[in-house]
Amino acid sequence: MSPQAERLAVALEAAPKKTFATALDWPGWSRSAKTDELALEALLAYAPRYAPIAEAAGLAFAPSFEAEVVERADGGSGTEFGVPSRTHAPDTRPVDADEAERLVAIVKASWAYLDSVASTAPAELRKGPRGGGRDRDKIVAHVNESDGYYARELGLTVRQPFASDRAAVEALRANMLAVLRLPSDGGPLDGRKWTQRYAARRIAWHALDHAWEIEDRSG
Repeated sequence: MSPQAERLAVALEAAPKKTFATALDWPGWSRSAKTDELALEALLAYAPRYAPIAEAAGLAFAPSFEAEVVERADGGSGTEFGVPSRTHAPDTRPVDADEAERLVAIVKASWAYLDSVASTAPAELRKGPRGGGRDRDKIVAHVNESDGYYARELGLTVRQPFASDRAAVEALRANMLAVLRLPSDGGPLDGRKWTQRYAARRIAWHALDHAWEIEDRSG
């Protein structure tokens, strides 16, 4: 490791056709590729794009990182579909009050980044390599709808918000953050499957993945 590089604890979630590399201590920083090596390269390549999220959350972010794989687990159909869906052993670590606030700050910053990108992006986005892909408003609606499902994994009983109902979206986010703000023993939330750390990184990843998609397909 170079003197300037900071250790980055990474978990790999590998399926036959796709691997996700996830920075375990930085919710939302997770990238995929066809192989372990390419996924790690993609993860590190996105450090400059993730840096503004850490900065908005009020957190120090190193100028460079060196990845250290601390766990490699088998992925499944969700992995192949394009979702980091595996809970890793480090995701079960207890969360104290300070760490809970850190997770909340990153999730908030991730949502805010999506909102900012969407506010300046064209309504019609450039099509993907095969001519497909949602346009801006449908992407935002998809993220908000997914957050409604994610809220249930946190133990919340909520009504699915309409993307155009900003007050409902903000209320949903506030309720989700209230759950993430509570210290925990690292076990599944509300007796379900998601731990607090996994919930934070899944929610942040989804917002950022689509924010970066909008950026890449704008103009």
